[in-house]
Amino acid sequence: MKREQLVEAAAGLFWFGMAGAIGFLVDVGVLYLLKGAMGLYAARVVSFLCAAFSTWLFNRAVTFRGRRSGHSRAKEFGLYLALMTIGGSVNYGVFALLVSRMAMAAQHPVVGVAAGSLAGMAVNLLTSRFLLFRHRHD
Repeated sequence: MKREQLVEAAAGLFWFGMAGAIGFLVDVGVLYLLKGAMGLYAARVVSFLCAAFSTWLFNRAVTFRGRRSGHSRAKEFGLYLALMTIGGSVNYGVFALLVSRMAMAAQHPVVGVAAGSLAGMAVNLLTSRFLLFRHRHD
């Protein structure tokens, strides 16, 4: 791998991680805002959707700014959401497992959100980079 490619990959990983951090904050914030009214599981679905929207905005503007999907913004977000659902399934599965099996995670759902976010991040990075934002800008 050439030095330029290594630098590009490292920068992409850094910015994807920053998008993930933003998404994590949105996810936890919405979860805590809605958990009393909706319950943990339904609130987590809504919080995931809000987090996916925020990470899409950041990733298309910053992480993958030198790449394009070749789709309209609406279709791109739809595809992004579909792809994030794959990583989101891993994310939600880890969250649900921890919340249902560990009293600490049930009392402090941020633990489940954090573990789930890390588990789904690799899947999300790969699908974003290689399936959606795969074309370089000319």
